[in-house]
Amino acid sequence: MPRDDMNSLIQRIARQALVTFRNPSAIGANSKAFQENHNILTGLVTQVRASDLRITPRKANGSPVSAPHNPPVTYMHICETDAFSMGVFLLKSGTCIPLHDHPGMNGILKVLYGKVRISCFDQVEKPGDVGCEGPFSPPLLPFQKEALRRSMVRSAGEYTEQSAPCVLTPHKDNLHQIEAVDGPTAFLDILAPPYDPDDGRDCHYYRVLQPLSEPGATRPESPEQKELLWLLEIPQPSEFWCGSEPYPGPQVSL
Repeated sequence: MPRDDMNSLIQRIARQALVTFRNPSAIGANSKAFQENHNILTGLVTQVRASDLRITPRKANGSPVSAPHNPPVTYMHICETDAFSMGVFLLKSGTCIPLHDHPGMNGILKVLYGKVRISCFDQVEKPGDVGCEGPFSPPLLPFQKEALRRSMVRSAGEYTEQSAPCVLTPHKDNLHQIEAVDGPTAFLDILAPPYDPDDGRDCHYYRVLQPLSEPGATRPESPEQKELLWLLEIPQPSEFWCGSEPYPGPQVSL
């Protein structure tokens, strides 16, 4: 490993991510050591820019994102351990990573160039007295009712390279949708632990259904007034798929 790479910002981020997430039993909001390490990691991630990873910002082009061999989203793999995975997602102009979840996972997302709009949701663990019989339009089929998840809108906002990272936990902001705004964009993505279907961490996709509020009801006017709605688990949308491309930046060794 070249000497310059040993001291690169992405190498330091990877080392800190390993320190932060390598002990699953110590991860959580009630762990002072975890919170201190997570704050250090977030501070490092806040500093990263596209140039640190030797990534040149892309320009919009006229090729349709749905053309064969032209995926709307590509991924640059940087590294993966049992504790975390790290890579870069690149979104073409006008594309979107559909609403999806991160079961039992923590995450940090930092925009490298361009702008993204991120809409985050929390799954409501206790539905209370509200049923799920509808109304939905179109009406749900009987088997679809098992795929319903009552959720709340946690946050929605736009992020650029000047923004602080977007952080998710197993219980907050865990479901989100990421849209490219006004051109191509890229972001560094850290997930801890990585997706692993064999260990119950598979990615699920969702579609937003009619809000639970009665027709004509007003939307929440402040973040404290959370909007409740239903999410329907769906197959991976046909218009979304992810390709891969080489990572050009400093090597990471753990």
